[in-house]
Amino acid sequence: MARRTIQIDLNRVEGDLDFQLELEGNTVVEARCIGSLYRGFEQILVTRKPKDSLVITPRICGICGTAQLNAAVLALEQIGRIPVPPTAIRIRNLCLMAETVQSDLRQSFLFFTADFCHPKYSQRGFYETARAAFLPFKGSVHRGALEHSRHVVEIIALFGGQWPHSSYMLPGGVTAPANSRHIIDSLSILNKLTRWFEQDVVGTDLDNWLALETADDFFSWLAAKDAHSDSAIGLFSLIGRDIGLHRLGFGTPHMLSYGAYDDPDDAETPPPQRKHLFRAGFLNGDTGEVKPFEQAEITEHVRYSWFQPYAGGRHPFQGQTIPDYQPHSDRYTWCKAPRYQNKVVQCGPLADALIDGEPLIRSLYQLEGGNAWLRQFARLRRTARLLQTMRTTLHQLAAHPDGAHMVSPVEKEIPDGEGFGLVTAARGALGHWVQITDGAISRYQVITPTAWNASPKDSEGRRGHWESSLIGLTVDDPDDPVEIGHIIRSHDPCLVCTVHLLDTGKRLTVWP
Repeated sequence: MARRTIQIDLNRVEGDLDFQLELEGNTVVEARCIGSLYRGFEQILVTRKPKDSLVITPRICGICGTAQLNAAVLALEQIGRIPVPPTAIRIRNLCLMAETVQSDLRQSFLFFTADFCHPKYSQRGFYETARAAFLPFKGSVHRGALEHSRHVVEIIALFGGQWPHSSYMLPGGVTAPANSRHIIDSLSILNKLTRWFEQDVVGTDLDNWLALETADDFFSWLAAKDAHSDSAIGLFSLIGRDIGLHRLGFGTPHMLSYGAYDDPDDAETPPPQRKHLFRAGFLNGDTGEVKPFEQAEITEHVRYSWFQPYAGGRHPFQGQTIPDYQPHSDRYTWCKAPRYQNKVVQCGPLADALIDGEPLIRSLYQLEGGNAWLRQFARLRRTARLLQTMRTTLHQLAAHPDGAHMVSPVEKEIPDGEGFGLVTAARGALGHWVQITDGAISRYQVITPTAWNASPKDSEGRRGHWESSLIGLTVDDPDDPVEIGHIIRSHDPCLVCTVHLLDTGKRLTVWP
């Protein structure tokens, strides 16, 4: 059977993402994930003062700037062995949760479910219902997500002065205390969001929704003849399973999580030993075991990337990011290939939930595996957990009105040394690795969540997670492969951490 090569621009993602696919008939037999945007922040930061990273790194991304700032400040605190008061940790956690909730709602109902309104499905029984709920700018759920996701990041602005690109985290704490006005205003925003989420997204209250702990519980809930099946999650699940998303997009079975949100009750323990509210780990997909995470086991490969080559993989403290664009070679992307224990891994809300032991996600995973539907479902499940945790955090801040928000002196210089900051951003595992020499940054390496998922082949020729998740996929229409969008968007791609783009020529564009 003759092979056909197609090149796709995937829209409704953060940044420019291309796929070069080889098809035999309608089946994908080869896939190359092409990051066509070059991120030069590692070079921008070299020779600058350590605290410059707190202004520059939040601008890596307009969506997850809070996460970038948190990773940067944790790295500096590790180098300087700087303690952080519990109140400051709570403020950091609250703002990071707000940013994640905003991203998850927008990704789910502005980017992902819009595909259910594709003309491809116009003859399916769910089509008009999908349009009423998810059609961009007209569907009820789409409009609700726009409204409430816009307001939730006001919590970051209350505590951090602005969003995006905030710089309110400093080594030793945050720039302002949690005053009662900010807490009350934040609770008001959270209350409105929670009511909408309960009424329109899950069709029940958060306690009832989070009480579902097994696959049987969930499917019984979904089948109930009440508001559940008409909720956004109900519609998403019924439609997604109708079109077979639970049978697509498995990719690598190995999962990685850095853990989420420092535990304020363990504030005296310096990072990276400080405990997390949601635990870190590595899920070995071959054995099913969750093992402790060790950052020393991370390497990055550049064999198929447009960077100056080196042999094998290197840990970020030994890595380099020197552009070497050669478009006519077998290298094909600006993304590196991160690996953990020499394995291809995926990260994101599905990995985080499985490693943390979230019972419903584990039960569904054991039943059907890590598919595209479950990956997206895990993101919305996380939103419910975060809404509850945000409320708890605000009440804790209110209970400690005089809690210190910063150690003294704020002006303490960061000494020479090396450190890393690891956080869970909306899309998964985000890490910054920093080395300081003679009072200036001598090396800065960033591995974003999308770098893990969108990696190219590594030095041993192993495909990245997205690439492997597409192999064997059959598409109905090679000129409009909607199935590709379903699988890749389930990861919430983000490739905007960049400086400039390259035009790779004529490409197909998946339905907008």
